[in-house]
Amino acid sequence: MARFVAQRFLWLLLVLFVVSAITFGLMRLVPGGPFATERGVPDTILRALEEKYNLTGTLPEQYLKWIGDIVLPRVTDETFRPSAVNDYLINIRLDFIRPDTDFRWMNFGPSLRIRSRTVNNIFEENLPISLQLGTAALMVAMAIGIPAGIIAALNRNTIYDYTGMGVAIIGVSIPVIIMGPLLQYLFGVQWHVLPVSGWGKPENVILPAFALGFAQSALLARLTRASLLQVMNEDYIRTARAKGLSERIVVLFHALKNSLIPVVTVLGPLFAALLTGTFVTETIFGIPGMGRFFVTSVTNRDYPVIMGTILLYAGFLVLANMVVDITYAWLDPRIRY
Repeated sequence: MARFVAQRFLWLLLVLFVVSAITFGLMRLVPGGPFATERGVPDTILRALEEKYNLTGTLPEQYLKWIGDIVLPRVTDETFRPSAVNDYLINIRLDFIRPDTDFRWMNFGPSLRIRSRTVNNIFEENLPISLQLGTAALMVAMAIGIPAGIIAALNRNTIYDYTGMGVAIIGVSIPVIIMGPLLQYLFGVQWHVLPVSGWGKPENVILPAFALGFAQSALLARLTRASLLQVMNEDYIRTARAKGLSERIVVLFHALKNSLIPVVTVLGPLFAALLTGTFVTETIFGIPGMGRFFVTSVTNRDYPVIMGTILLYAGFLVLANMVVDITYAWLDPRIRY
């Protein structure tokens, strides 16, 4: 297992390197730039801005400078003065080695359009909010979708099956841009039960988490039902029943565990998508998360923010898939690494 995790971690680094190189190259091929305006920018000012943010070198030189600031750590003393250009995500005091010494790592660079902020500031302030919202939405999706799929599979072609799958079809058919305002109108305007916007209190999480997670719960319900129905027809399920085991034992300890493998496969990418792809939900409910920066950085040609958010998404996606692969061994004893 340890060897497998180490190999997957090395693949993670390779994937992030390839993603960053391709994205960096494609991003610079797109017409326009971060300093372009409708009125235009004088050439002298444009050259000064490009020199300040290291945009004057060749494409390989710019990439090596950018990736070096992220990968290579540095140890600084009291003469070091943090700024928007050299803001580091990890700052650890090393007074036990030498007074006034810091270990600094991961400088994603400044935002080229929001001059008062850096990519690290965006990560520190907005990423925890998106993480909370994505986790809550995933919990809602699992709490609704998996039990609904199990009930529908165990009661095939009954009212429970038709009701569960009917609700699942509704969940898949109604997008967040419709579900969000509908929940705001019912629970906030009509019934005055929950706040319609804002963040920071537990009640602020309920509506956006349900709006974001309900559609995903419909996907999980249909997938769980189909997988469980397939497993229930396997030979080892008939053998377990022939041994005299109760139906509850057969379902919980023999069928359900193996039927969750496709569900777990979907949960990995789903969590990464919920974490960084919540722009519509965050806009509707006024949540200051990462989604806004994930989308607007592309239209603004904000190169450091684009690269930072894409690397963040790719990192979460690869880590989630690695956790899914490790979970396979627990769900199915036939799988070995």
